This record gives sequence, C-alpha cells and structure tokens, in this order.
Amino acid sequence: MSTFIMKTAITYLVLFFTSSAVFSQSFLISNVNIVSMEDDKVLESHLILVEDGEILKIVQMSDTHTVQSDQVIDGKGAYVYPGLAEFHSHIPIDQNGNTQLQEEAMWLYLANGVLRVRGMIGDASHLQLKERIASGELDGPRLFLSGPSFRGSSVSSPEQAAQMVRDQKAAGYDHLKLHPGLEMDEFLAIAKTANQLGVSFGGHISLDVGLRASLENGYKSVEHMDGYIEALIPDYSRVLDPEIAGPFSMLLVEEADMSRLPELVALTLETGAWMAPTLTLFDRYFGFKPAEEYRDIPEMKYMSAQQVESWINAKTPHEQSGILTRENVQPYLDFRNLLFMTLHEAGVPMLMSSDSPQVFNVPGFSIHHEIALMSQAGMSNYEILKSGSVNPARYFGQEEYWGVIKEGASADFVLVKSNPLEDLETLKKPVLVVMKGEIYDQQELKKQLDKIEAKYSRD
Repeated sequence: MSTFIMKTAITYLVLFFTSSAVFSQSFLISNVNIVSMEDDKVLESHLILVEDGEILKIVQMSDTHTVQSDQVIDGKGAYVYPGLAEFHSHIPIDQNGNTQLQEEAMWLYLANGVLRVRGMIGDASHLQLKERIASGELDGPRLFLSGPSFRGSSVSSPEQAAQMVRDQKAAGYDHLKLHPGLEMDEFLAIAKTANQLGVSFGGHISLDVGLRASLENGYKSVEHMDGYIEALIPDYSRVLDPEIAGPFSMLLVEEADMSRLPELVALTLETGAWMAPTLTLFDRYFGFKPAEEYRDIPEMKYMSAQQVESWINAKTPHEQSGILTRENVQPYLDFRNLLFMTLHEAGVPMLMSSDSPQVFNVPGFSIHHEIALMSQAGMSNYEILKSGSVNPARYFGQEEYWGVIKEGASADFVLVKSNPLEDLETLKKPVLVVMKGEIYDQQELKKQLDKIEAKYSRD
C-alpha cells in the first residue's frame, strides 16, 4: 500500500488517497478542458470520473448530476492531455542490486509528464523494474523493454543470433534492439526468427545490411532516422570509411543524392516502419555548441557530476578532431530536419524520443528539448502531441487502452495550465500527473526532484 497526499499549489482541494496495487481509488476531476487526442478538438468544461485506475465517465460540467464521487478535485480550468512519451530511453541498470538510479529516472520522467518509456538497451534488472511498477510497489511510467542489443560484439553467428531472439522472447522483453556491426546473414537470422515469433525489432542500420534490406525484412522502428543519408550516397565505399564519413555520416551530407529520397520514403511507407528521430541527441551530442556549455544548464543538477563529466568526455574528442564545426554541423542538422519533415508529411508515423539519459539528455527534461526541435522543424503542436501519445500506443497495438483520454481507457493523463495545442511551453510545468489512477501533484513531484538534486549537490 502507498499513500499519496495532494497539496496542490493552485488551490486544488486537499485530499488524501490510499492506493493499492489494483489502484482502487475513485475520484472526480471537475472543470477541465480535455485534449483527448482522438482528434484535434478541445472538450471544454468537462469532468472526468476515475475508478480503479480507469476513466469511467467523461461528461460536460452541465451534466455533473450524472456522476458522483466522495473525492472531487477542482481543475480550475486546466487542460488535460494524455501525457508524453520517451520512446528511446537507456534506462539505468541496477548497481549490484541498488536500484536508486532507476528509481530516480522514473521520477524524472513523471515530473515532466512523461508517462510511457521504451527502453532501448536492455538488462534483466529492467524486467524487475517493470514488474515493481506494474504491481504498484514503485512509482513510474509504463515501460516497454528491449533486451540486450544485437550488435557485432554480441552476435557471433546466424544460429547464435536466432537463439538470442528466442531467449529474449522467452524472458519477456517487448521488442529487440539492433546496433551496428551485424553481418547480412546474422541480420536475416534475427529478422526471420523475430517475424516467426511475432517480436518487433528495430534500431540502427548496420552498414553491411543497409536501409533497404532492413525495411524489407521487417524493421518496425528506425532509431535516429539512421541509414537514410547512407542510402543517398552514390559512392557507398565512402560511407564505409569512418575517416571520410564522420559520425553518422555527417561529413557526407552534401554528397547525398536527394533524387533518391522519394523512393526511400515510399519504401518506408510500404513496409510500415516507424521513426524515432531523437533530434535533440544530434543537436546536443553532435551539435556545434561546446560540451562545456552544457555542464551547468539547469537540469544537470539532477545528474551526478561524474555522469555530466562522462558526457563532456564523450563529445570532446569530436570537438578536438575538428568535426563539430558550424560549417560541418549545420548542413547535417538541416538535412535531418528536412528528412524528418519529409517522412512525417508523407505519413510515416513518428515516436517522441530523445535518447535519455544520453549525452546531455536528462530523463524527462530532454523530451521538452525534443518537442521544441520538432516544432522548429515545422511539425504542428497536435502532431507533436500525437507522437507522444496516440502513436506510441498504436506502435504496441494498445491504442484503445492508453494514449487517449476516453471512457474505458487507463487513467494516464496530465493537467497543465494552458492549451498545449497552442502553447508547448505549458508542457514543462505539469499541475497534476495521473498515472493508472495514481495522483501526483506539484508538491509531490517537486519533493522528489528536490531529493534527487540534493543527492547530486555540487556544494
């Protein structure tokens, strides 16, 4: 059993909720405007009745008499939306049984309105973490987990690769993550076995496999929009030389034959692949802003000094090599924005993702950087919200249960002061977070953030 105390800062009623693993509490949130994400309309002046962790009723304020609850929260005109996603996360692993880093990451996500997380480098401790959250023992978002990645150093033969797929399916992982370094026969064994078992897979594009073969053999998600620039380079031998290509083929962007792009977009649509663009990873890790300038930005106070230093050390060699100049970086970032919008406007579904915690991307906070970059690239507010709500649910075939606000769906939603369809900045300051019917107010979220900050105090 866990107790959540509501003491909201904007005159919500003071209530006490006692919850259990089955999320048995019932409450009513009145006087709210609902961004349901079933469409781009706002349901003004409504109330939401939550019971046993699900949305039982949604009615207009004028129909208040049709619903009743002993526990009522006055929404004061706030806007309710289904929350955000981080669909490319590197969830920390436990440290010799110590799960503190994992638990801190979960609070960082919740405090930023991130209610669903897809792990992309798996570990057995993640399965335990997921179970603790699902049972109600631990606070956290919905987790969808990959197993340990398939890469050149972990795969030794097609037979061994196929067995890895079977083992991860049996262990209970939700999908498979592929890294670079796979040979074609190894990749085909992974794809064949995963398709037979009904396990989704995706990730980076191995150079010996290429984008086309990856898509044609069942890649469900392409991480970082990887493989596209390489597929556009006429002389593929240059892609294979890291000294020429640079990280993620950055230095070859001006050699890309853009006349090939429509065919690749059509193939992406035909094969049903999804995109996890992680724009902020490239803006920060491979951007021209010096690494040292990230050391003291506000959200770094939630990371240890050692972690921040390791991120600086990861970027510094690229700076020292002369790769990360504005002249090299800006055309590459411009290309990524163009690719992102071309795929999006063609109808390729996007998954909100930032690759956290990864270089200068703090869990939860980095999603707001991703949102800003998606907006700057030209995506509408509605489509941005969709990439963090409806799309992730559809990705796992659960769109009837979460990612939307409707009767019968799980009570996963966030209250903010302004209409997020008009103001993306409001997403940074949740007024109230509800996760499977559990309630977290501003005071509780701040308390958890303060605890993490105090642990990593630089004083």
